[in-house]
Amino acid sequence: MEPLLHGMILAFGLIFPLGVQNVFIFNQGATQKKLTNALPAVITAGICDTVLIYLAVAGVSIIVFSFEWLRNLLFLIGFFFLAYMGWLMWKSTPESSNQKQANQFSARRQVTFAASVSLLNPHAIMDTIGVIGTSSLVYTGYEKWIFTGSCIGVSWFWFSALAITGRKIGQIDKSGQLLRKMNQVSSIIIWGMAFYLGYHLFLD
Repeated sequence: MEPLLHGMILAFGLIFPLGVQNVFIFNQGATQKKLTNALPAVITAGICDTVLIYLAVAGVSIIVFSFEWLRNLLFLIGFFFLAYMGWLMWKSTPESSNQKQANQFSARRQVTFAASVSLLNPHAIMDTIGVIGTSSLVYTGYEKWIFTGSCIGVSWFWFSALAITGRKIGQIDKSGQLLRKMNQVSSIIIWGMAFYLGYHLFLD
């Protein structure tokens, strides 16, 4: 039970804070005509998190933290990526049902965007590799597999729950005002994350 609970608590702690990946999944649930139309985003995000968690547990964290240039490269990419994503999120402010429909992503665009916000977000990568990878070192054998499976299970559950919640909010928020406020708050948080990465990259 210890590795199972450890993995669940750790994964929830990392995935719960508002970020570009969570906001994107939520928005797809809110703007798509049917919940099933948001599945490409949910499945892609789940697969990406599964890969990142597996690589973290497999020891990629040791490689990443062994090379300062690689860490700095991740931070540089993250700074520009998060700044750009924050700008896109700020502009994505639907105010009516018609605008929400116009803002719907195709399945291909969902896959592309979900993969980019999952794999090109160094802040999330550093959290996954640094925290989950390091925490997994206390386990061996089947206990490590239980810990890994627990972290992965939380990711899939969370992304599914976000899409469902977004769907419910989208049905209630016909004017789009709530989504607009959420997007603006998310943009500020994302820009704060970009500033944090830039601070450590340029001023450390």
